[in-house]
Amino acid sequence: MSEAAKPANVPQMAAAAAAGAAKTAGRSGRSTELPEHLKVYKGVWVFIEHDRGQVHSVSWELMGEARKLADKLGVDVSGVLLGGPADKLEDYAKEAYVYGADHCYLMRDPVLQGYRNEPFTKGLTDLVNQYQPEILLLGATTMGRDLAGSVATTLGTGLTADCTELNIDGRALAATRPTFGGSLLCTIMTLAYRPQMATMRPRTAAMPARDESRSGDIITMDLGMIETDIVTKLLAFIPDATSNNINLAYADIIVTAGKGLKNADNCKLVWDLARVLGAEVGATRAVTQAGWLEAERQVGQTGKTVRPKLYIAAGVSGAIQHRVGMEASDVIVAINTDPNAPIFDFAHHGIVGNAMQVLPALTAAFRSHLDKRIRRVA
Repeated sequence: MSEAAKPANVPQMAAAAAAGAAKTAGRSGRSTELPEHLKVYKGVWVFIEHDRGQVHSVSWELMGEARKLADKLGVDVSGVLLGGPADKLEDYAKEAYVYGADHCYLMRDPVLQGYRNEPFTKGLTDLVNQYQPEILLLGATTMGRDLAGSVATTLGTGLTADCTELNIDGRALAATRPTFGGSLLCTIMTLAYRPQMATMRPRTAAMPARDESRSGDIITMDLGMIETDIVTKLLAFIPDATSNNINLAYADIIVTAGKGLKNADNCKLVWDLARVLGAEVGATRAVTQAGWLEAERQVGQTGKTVRPKLYIAAGVSGAIQHRVGMEASDVIVAINTDPNAPIFDFAHHGIVGNAMQVLPALTAAFRSHLDKRIRRVA
C-alpha cells in the first residue's frame, strides 16, 4: 500500500481538531482568546452626548446601565465629554458623578464646538487608545449612531447597535438586540477585541436614581487638531420647527393604534381617548405603512422606544417588533378580539373585545371620572 493510500490516524486528527477548535470560534476561524495587550483594558465608559447646553437624557440612562455592568466586573465607570470653549463640560461632569460615574475624561478644543464626525472620532479614539476601557457605550441617537460606527471602524473592534439589554457573561459584554426584522432577539459578544462597543436607544433603560453625595475626578487630554484638518464645516444651526410636535419617547400616557382598527377612520377613536387623557398617540408599523398615522408616531424596533406610565394598545397584536419598543411601560392595557394575541402575554391588563366598541366606552368612562374630580376640586 502506498503512503497516500494509508488510512489516516483518526485519534491524532481528532486531537488536532479539538486543539484548533479551542482557539477558533464559528466558521470564521477567528481566535476567541483575548490577546495579552488587550487584557489591560479595564473600566466601563459612557459617551456623554450634549448639544446646545443640554445633555441628552440617554447619557444618564446609559450611566445607570454602566454602573450595573461595572459593579459586576469590579471596575470603575467613566464619562467622556468632548466639546468646545463655550460648553459647560465641568458642569456636565458633576451631573455624571450624581448618576454613577467615578471619573470623567474631558477633551476641550475649538474644533469640538458643535458635533462633527471627524474631530469627535479622533478625540474619542485617542482617549480610548490612551486610557483603554473594556466597554464603551453610546446612545443610539443621530449623533451616537454616526459616531459609534466611525469609532468602532477606526479602532478595529466590534459594535452592537440598538441594544435592548446589556449584561456581563464572564468578562464579556453580552449585548442583546432584535434581529431578522425584529422577529428574534440575539445576544452578541465581542470576545477577542477591545473595547466592546454598544449603542442603546433612548428610554430603553430606566433613568438611574440621583446620588448628590457622589463626586469624582476629571482627566483632561488635548485633541491636537486644527480647523484646516477638517473637511466639514459648521455654517449655521437651523432648528426643526416641528421637532416637538410629537414627543412619544417622553410621554406619560400613550394610546396606540394597531391594524386591528381596520381602517384610518377608526383611528379617530384613539385620538378621542388620547385627548381625554392628555396622552400622545402611537402606532404600529402596519398602521404607519398603511398611511393611517405619521411615521413619527411609530412605536417599536423601527420606531420609537417608550416608557410611559400608562400604555393603551388598541388592536395591537403584540409582535416582537412592537414589543421591544414598549414593554418597559409601567402599566400596559391591551384591547384585542383575539384572546391568544401575543400582547396578552406581557400586558398587565387585557380586554378581549372589539376596539371600536371598547375605545368609546373607555373614553366616556375616563371623561366622566375626570369631570367628577374637577368638580370636587372646584
